[in-house]
Amino acid sequence: MPFVRCCLPGLLAIALLGLSACGRDASSPGDGEGGDTASAAKAHAPVVTVSADQAVSPVEPWKAPEVDIADDGVEEAREKADAALASGDLYHDAGSAIPLYLALRARAPGDAGLAKALDASIKALVGRGDAALAAIDDEPLKLREAHEIGMVARSVAPEAPPVLAYLDRLDVMDRAQQANRLGETALADGRIDGEGADAALAKFHEALELHPDDVRARQGLAAAESALIRRAEQAAESNDYAAAADWLARAARVRPEQELGTIEHARGRIDALRAARVGDLRDRGVAALSREDGLDEAREHLAELLLIAPRGDPAAVELRERIELATHYGLFRPGQVFTDAMKNGGRGPQMVVIPHGAFTMGAPEGEAGASDAERPTRNIRFERGLAVGRTEVSVAEFRRFMEASVHFEPRAARRGYSTAYDERSGNLVRRSGVGPQSDYTGQPADDDLPVIHVSASDADAYARWLTEQTGHTYRLASEAEFEYALRAGSSGPYPWGAGSPPQGSGNYTGAGDASPSGRRWRNAFKGYADQAWGPAPVGRYAANAFGLHDMAGNVSEWVADCWHDNYRRAPRDGHAWVNPGCRNRVVRGGAWASSPEQTRSAWRLSVQKDTTNARVGFRVVREI
Repeated sequence: MPFVRCCLPGLLAIALLGLSACGRDASSPGDGEGGDTASAAKAHAPVVTVSADQAVSPVEPWKAPEVDIADDGVEEAREKADAALASGDLYHDAGSAIPLYLALRARAPGDAGLAKALDASIKALVGRGDAALAAIDDEPLKLREAHEIGMVARSVAPEAPPVLAYLDRLDVMDRAQQANRLGETALADGRIDGEGADAALAKFHEALELHPDDVRARQGLAAAESALIRRAEQAAESNDYAAAADWLARAARVRPEQELGTIEHARGRIDALRAARVGDLRDRGVAALSREDGLDEAREHLAELLLIAPRGDPAAVELRERIELATHYGLFRPGQVFTDAMKNGGRGPQMVVIPHGAFTMGAPEGEAGASDAERPTRNIRFERGLAVGRTEVSVAEFRRFMEASVHFEPRAARRGYSTAYDERSGNLVRRSGVGPQSDYTGQPADDDLPVIHVSASDADAYARWLTEQTGHTYRLASEAEFEYALRAGSSGPYPWGAGSPPQGSGNYTGAGDASPSGRRWRNAFKGYADQAWGPAPVGRYAANAFGLHDMAGNVSEWVADCWHDNYRRAPRDGHAWVNPGCRNRVVRGGAWASSPEQTRSAWRLSVQKDTTNARVGFRVVREI
């Protein structure tokens, strides 16, 4: 068969020798035996050279050294040849076995003993060539020796079956080395495992098909695996973890018969890098959210985190939830109770963060006790949460404001009177000397009672003072905010639904209530009693679903809106509906003396903003 090879430069770390046939030798071997022998030798006699980058001289066709044997020296030459064969000196010089046997055969062509000895020499030669081929994995330069032996064998016995078989084995080894060389070149060029037969892995596998124990090819596969792992690590360093996973999967297919320890270690390193990066972005996002102006930065960190985090990663979920909360609640959480520090010492009123959301404001058609002033109903959505006073402002809290505000004089004090409850008549009557420090009868009030006898202007002044003291915006609630907070997710006529209120839910007009002198309500909730006549201390009764006390009872409350006869053209965003200079403000929420109809969630009342009496107080809200 033809014996054609290409130049094989080695590219692995070790010195790998490759051989090539760069053409065919036009001349016959130097010591053939006639035309047929010369023709056969021509067919198997390429000029084989080692790779130029190995700096090894070409392997020239072998020509038997000239041996002069005198007529009386035949026996001596025969003995020298036998001794050379026995010692393994086969072909190097004129004293080697094969040159001697060839010279002896030329003198006695029919000598059977010489033919047998020459066959033994060729057998030993082929054996040495096979040993060289077997050693190539450990000693790459053995390939040159194998080619030298091939040249000798081709020159001596080109048609001998053992020689032809050896030359075939040598050819297979050459093709395996060529495949290795091409694989190493492809690997150096970055063509590792792509489509086509020219990729490095394809060439290394081709070498292994030719030479299953090819160490060079297996080293090439290991190098290719390492290169793919490195690409996975580079992809991870660029935060492209999908590509990193793909590169690792490709690396795992390189040597499926091997343990995946190397791949798993690489995956562990990449997963650790990914987790560290995800954690860092999460921490930076959370840190940004701790600043009032950090929401946009936190969103940027989340966007970057989502590009690299696994689906459902807890850090991504946490940061998304925190951003969602910050979007609607700033630095707070729904349901959170807090107080703000004040400049002059102490803390402000307790505030509760109520959730953002939507509700239907007003009374639907057909609701008993409703009026057109509570219509048309409208859908209101709050995109941001709000902090609402946990209770009405107390007597003690308002006193602190008055003591700190030397130029402030409440409306009742300027006017000299307010409207208080008269037990003898059971009515509200004008009474002098009554103000924010008075109870519902006009007597000195306990500190924990809700402040009453305050006008809308008094309430606004208190909210402005809190704003100045805390550095945060306090104000009265809008009508929409108040009704949303009062309903706390309910949609019935009352915050609790319909019928009489649950026991302990608030200070309402109950049929079981009695005044100090035994008076009873003529219009009251049947079967209800709250053990109070007049305002009760703030926070005594159960809170609603938002954590707020006394929204529907105890005292009615001023809100920020000016009075309008209905909700037509009212703001759709829940802001207060204010007209500059308006004289009448809105009061919302039932009081201790309100009828059941006036305790409904949608109930509203127009009151002159300077009015003060024993039924109206207020609470504040704080923007967050």
